[in-house]
Amino acid sequence: MADRATMERIWEAHTAGEFVAQDVEATMATMDDDPIVVHVPTAMGGSGYDDVKDFYARWFIGRNPDDFTVRSISRTVGDDSLVDEMIVSFTHDIEVPWILPGLAPTGQQVRIPVIAVVDFRGPRVRSERIYWDQTAVLAQTQLLNDDIVRRLPVVTTPLDVLDGRVPLNQLTSPRPDVEP
Repeated sequence: MADRATMERIWEAHTAGEFVAQDVEATMATMDDDPIVVHVPTAMGGSGYDDVKDFYARWFIGRNPDDFTVRSISRTVGDDSLVDEMIVSFTHDIEVPWILPGLAPTGQQVRIPVIAVVDFRGPRVRSERIYWDQTAVLAQTQLLNDDIVRRLPVVTTPLDVLDGRVPLNQLTSPRPDVEP
């Protein structure tokens, strides 16, 4: 088991390999010999060293728009895992296969909350489970019918919701015709 400071240092090196250096080998150097990566909304990732390396090389590292950013919101560190809450933003001006597989660029801005659940085995990343609201991605890229978006509780302005600047889901608001 790695201590918490080591887990954070390894995770920072891992994400720097992915997004700063865009280096598959540097990213894989932070991982266990038998890692698992799952981007839950798109079922993209891999299981086992070769599959994960292939996923990073073909579908993830270097496959993000130039304006791609990750802003940290919070981090919780446990005995052998950490959870990062982030805001990911980018302009969909290239194909981004890990988040919108097979879809041509729409030119639209995307800004979504993302949660990474990262498990460690010793001082290495054992697994990553990455979560985001795919409906919000599809709505922001205008790949969903506007009528559908209006009827669903889709968060298209996550920073406003997280900062409390917009009301929460209207379904939870008091109805004027019903007494509480």
